[in-house]
Amino acid sequence: MFTGIIEEVGEVVQLRSASSSAVLRIRAATVGQDITHGASIAVNGVCLTVIGQRPAGPDQASGERTDPAGPSILELDFDVMAETLQRSVIGDLTSGQRVNLERAARLDSRLDGHIVQGHVDGTAVVLARTPGEGWETFRFSIPDGLGRYVAEKGSIAVDGVSLTVAAVGVAADGTDWFEVGLIPETLRATALTDRGMGDRANIEVDVLAKYTERLLTYGRPTTTNGGT
Repeated sequence: MFTGIIEEVGEVVQLRSASSSAVLRIRAATVGQDITHGASIAVNGVCLTVIGQRPAGPDQASGERTDPAGPSILELDFDVMAETLQRSVIGDLTSGQRVNLERAARLDSRLDGHIVQGHVDGTAVVLARTPGEGWETFRFSIPDGLGRYVAEKGSIAVDGVSLTVAAVGVAADGTDWFEVGLIPETLRATALTDRGMGDRANIEVDVLAKYTERLLTYGRPTTTNGGT
């Protein structure tokens, strides 16, 4: 369980793909400090399990190691199954790309965002990015079948970031869309600032909406939307 409050922006070391799975290696500092084998970390909103960790090699951008006086940099390995590769953008990650990271929430901590499971429902495409006074507005498409779960002033996780839906609507081609406003701190502290027109992002709708629908429609034919 997560809150959608990003702790750190990490860096992809490599994504080693097999026929229907992959092993993802991430370079991180903060989230790796108290992580043990089998722990859960949300990577761009996808809950993944740590299967290995080691001291990091040279920084990919500079070729140098991190300042010894700073926090220890680790490389964390995660198994990624076929369902995750199909439903999220994890399979599109490349070496050097930045990713949002969050450790699993503690029961004795404040819930500063909203309840995020790390079970991605699908991917949204950036339709527009509009600067404003003190914030930027991002418009995303909504994947088929998920529009009914997205409500104005409701919560949504985009690449693992807890955001408030500012507006919803339907495009001329019938595609559902939603907008969110990102303040400078969110742009600074997350990898969403790297997203541009046409880029895909992981989204997780509010789990409370899905359970409410399930309770109201149980026993009747209905279309369900699973998650990763």
